[in-house]
Amino acid sequence: MSWAAHELESYVLQKHVKSGVSYLGILLGCLLPDLFTKLPVYGWTIGGFTLKADFPAQYHRSWPGVGFTHSLLFGVLFALAVLAVTRSRCWTLGILIGEWAHVLTDTFDSVGTMLLFPFTTQHYSTGMWAYAAQAGRYGDAAAYYSSLGGVWDVLWLGVALSGFSVLRRRYFLERVAPQDPAWAWLQRRFDLDERALVAAYRAWFVYGASRIFGWTLWARVLNPERGVQVVDWSWGGPGWVEAVSFPARSWAQFSLSTAWGLVGVSAALALLWRVVGARLWARAA
Repeated sequence: MSWAAHELESYVLQKHVKSGVSYLGILLGCLLPDLFTKLPVYGWTIGGFTLKADFPAQYHRSWPGVGFTHSLLFGVLFALAVLAVTRSRCWTLGILIGEWAHVLTDTFDSVGTMLLFPFTTQHYSTGMWAYAAQAGRYGDAAAYYSSLGGVWDVLWLGVALSGFSVLRRRYFLERVAPQDPAWAWLQRRFDLDERALVAAYRAWFVYGASRIFGWTLWARVLNPERGVQVVDWSWGGPGWVEAVSFPARSWAQFSLSTAWGLVGVSAALALLWRVVGARLWARAA
């Protein structure tokens, strides 16, 4: 999983999408797969009740579990629901772009995502760094920021900073706010001035950058196990943690599952567009 890329990629995507799209929609889409599913991964205790998955990777990315949230079709279905309720094309496009960016980004760890669910439960992964949620929040942070996962986050930070104009007040007022009526609604509803809106827009960049620097500081300076949990930039590292994965049994099975998944998802998308998508899109603004 990515610790900060999902916050930073929203700015990059909004800048490079040429058609009218909501930044808030992209951000929600980027956060959507983990929004209501992440707490049991590391565990959450309130009072005497603890909510924690016995096998985090199975729960988070697989089936049975909530791995369906990390699929392409889930993004389409959620975007259609948003289109039906809001009749907003810019929010629909934003949700879809953001959710797809999230599930594709998460293919870089050792578990990957079920991109073509429900037609196949095949996981797609490059195995760039180890999925280590089973080690707990701090163990996962140590593994992530001692591996190519941390490099991945720094890369996204660099890409976002290379287009620093997206964080400027003028860019927000001329490009971001006019494309999404939600900003004007927020201003009226909460009596916000222009500075507050700009601060809210920049907040997720600050949050993402702070996560990178804060967790890297903990993993490499404050972590009492840093002498053992050393930096390992090898592919699939770090070697000192068990990398969870769900590989195919064979290349033949992988190829067959992928072919069936592509056909199934393509047919489902065509059917959804023909039955509900085109009608909803036509009445939207």
